[in-house]
Amino acid sequence: MFNQEKRTMTTERLILRPFELSDAKRVSDLCNNYNIYKSTLTLPYPYTIECAISWIEAHEENFINNMYYEFAITDKSTNELYGAIGLTNKQAHRNGEVGYWIGEEYWGKGYATEATKAIIAFAFSEKHYHKVFARHFASNPSSGRVMQKCGMVEEGILLQHIYKENKYDDLIHYGIINTKG
Repeated sequence: MFNQEKRTMTTERLILRPFELSDAKRVSDLCNNYNIYKSTLTLPYPYTIECAISWIEAHEENFINNMYYEFAITDKSTNELYGAIGLTNKQAHRNGEVGYWIGEEYWGKGYATEATKAIIAFAFSEKHYHKVFARHFASNPSSGRVMQKCGMVEEGILLQHIYKENKYDDLIHYGIINTKG
């Protein structure tokens, strides 16, 4: 599934590939959306093309240094960019956190689930993680359903842990253990 030379993953409908600077405009267009901002922990808003460029420029060094792996979620046949998925690398603990966003026009089509399953397989088979975890705002239950569909189990809730948009939100943690490694 993971092509080491091209650093890509192929699923039934998607190709997960490294971002290129030519993606910056599309990233900015997709992320400059209040509905995405309110359901993500670190995405700025408004999301300018400069934000996209600086974010993409950091990917290569992070990948080479095994700190963070970031992939564009693209359509296998049209190459259309749907979103992003990333995985941190906590080497000391042999685990990492998966995070993703999908452009609003592509919500509800299963792309986040398909990409998350691929990134979990990458973490376990290529990077030999013991565990992958993820978090979502209680106000974004759709993200929790993605985690559940990928075999992750709810591990706990941090009550009123995030202050965003002038209100507190619970942060719900999910995880999955590598039972083959």
